[in-house]
Amino acid sequence: MRDTIQAALAADTTLATTLPGGVHAGTGISRQRTPDAFDAHGELRPCALVRIETTTQYGPYTGTGALSARTYVLVYVYQRQGYASIDPALARIRALLHKTRLGTGTFEIVWADDSDDLEDEGLACAMRFSRYVATRLL
Repeated sequence: MRDTIQAALAADTTLATTLPGGVHAGTGISRQRTPDAFDAHGELRPCALVRIETTTQYGPYTGTGALSARTYVLVYVYQRQGYASIDPALARIRALLHKTRLGTGTFEIVWADDSDDLEDEGLACAMRFSRYVATRLL
C-alpha cells in the first residue's frame, strides 16, 4: 500500500511542482536515504514521505483465506520554513487520494485527519501530515 500510494502521488505533475524534493516512501527523510529531497547545498526542498502507521483487522473477512483490514497511512509533508508549499500539497494529496481505490484488493481510501503545524526537530523544518484509512482485502 505504501509504495502504491507513493507511486500515485509521485506521478502527479501538479504535486511534483509543489514538492520539488519528491514523494518518498519509507521511514524518514535524510540526506542518505532520500538525497533528491535536498538541494545542491544540502538544504531540504519541499517534499513528502508516505509511511504505514498500522494495519488492523476490520470487516467481515477474518479467516486465513480472506482477511479484511484497515491500513492507516500517514503522508508527511516537509519544507525548510513556513507552510507555503505544505498546505497546497496536503490539499492536492487529499484530492488525489480521498475516496479512491489504489492497489489490489482496496475497497476505498479515505482521508481521516490532518495535523496542526509541526516542526521536525531532526530536520529542523516545518512539517504537517495527513492520515488516510485504506479499507482492503489482504
